[in-house]
Amino acid sequence: MNKKFTILLASTLAAIFSIVTFSEAQTVTTGGLNAKQENIVTIAAFTASGDLQKLKTALNDGLDAGLTINEIKEILVQMYAYAGFPRSLNGINTFIGVLEERDKKGIKDVPGKEPSSIPANRSSIELGTEIQTHLIGAPATGKYITFAPAIDAFLKGHLFGDIFGRDNLDYQSRELATISALASIEGVNPQLQSHFNVGLNTGLTEAQLRSLITVLEANVGKKEAANASETLGKVLSNRQAEQRITIARSGSLPSSQGSAEYFSGSVKIDTLFKAHEPARTTGGLVTFQPGARTAWHSHPLGQTLIVTAGTGRIQQWGGPIEEIRQGDVVRIPPGVKHWHGAAPNTAMTHIAIAEQLNGNAVEWLEKVSDEQYNQLSSTRKRRNTYE
Repeated sequence: MNKKFTILLASTLAAIFSIVTFSEAQTVTTGGLNAKQENIVTIAAFTASGDLQKLKTALNDGLDAGLTINEIKEILVQMYAYAGFPRSLNGINTFIGVLEERDKKGIKDVPGKEPSSIPANRSSIELGTEIQTHLIGAPATGKYITFAPAIDAFLKGHLFGDIFGRDNLDYQSRELATISALASIEGVNPQLQSHFNVGLNTGLTEAQLRSLITVLEANVGKKEAANASETLGKVLSNRQAEQRITIARSGSLPSSQGSAEYFSGSVKIDTLFKAHEPARTTGGLVTFQPGARTAWHSHPLGQTLIVTAGTGRIQQWGGPIEEIRQGDVVRIPPGVKHWHGAAPNTAMTHIAIAEQLNGNAVEWLEKVSDEQYNQLSSTRKRRNTYE
């Protein structure tokens, strides 16, 4: 009796263990994506590509894997920001049909969590700016921000505030959906690269992103998967390079002549370092031959000059011309209109350090006339006459 009971107990435990193991296998892929995440990939990809027949299958698989109705709705709504309203609406209508068919079969799917309301004391742009900065790892930069401020407002306020601010789908899931959609659309590699970076910032691992690409290859297409794999490789390589100390040997970075549009006289510019996100600081070594100078200009976040050789001049709009010499450090406040350059009979070299704002470090204005440049010399001549 005891022996039979022992055998029965062992068999029962083995069966339970097998069920649990199978259940876990359906949920977790070692080192990669779990079943829910894999279905986010296919749902987003087929919505973006417009393959509604395959999307229908992916939607059923996603529900069977445990995605809730509201989680899938969030994915489909988010897709309009990347694939457009038509693809998003087609996906939503396909999902409605899937749910109706499942209901007729007696399948009761889990509705899931509804999104919370945006805090009453915060605007969409305020919330979106915070979320965007968190996901990118630094404030967004780029010339598009000043060139087309409206698109920046839409990105911050609508995409990141109104959509990403809905809290019934986590950031990792949203990035899996975004990456999968972009990988299924031609001509958007810059955005795909950006979102691979954001995905890593949310905590997605290389193994999970490789798993995403494997899902794309098996279900969407080899071409799309190959492009995504190449793009991810570049992202990982760049991120690894950013973690290593680098030495730029003297003369290894490009030199150029100052543009006649922004400089008067002979000016040589040697790049010392460029901005590496999230840092925004750039530096250059600028050599002015006698009499050479910049045009009037300003810097959105200011500039620091370190004079390394010779004698030069600097003037703030409305102020006197002042001499600067080797060893002097000049701080130029943000937005202050000024010019600087060499003295009439002496060359001058300085290091120029500035921080970019929205991808821009300088605003060029009109040129400095000979009369403006020679004000200091004229003043000295008058003083010598009086003396």
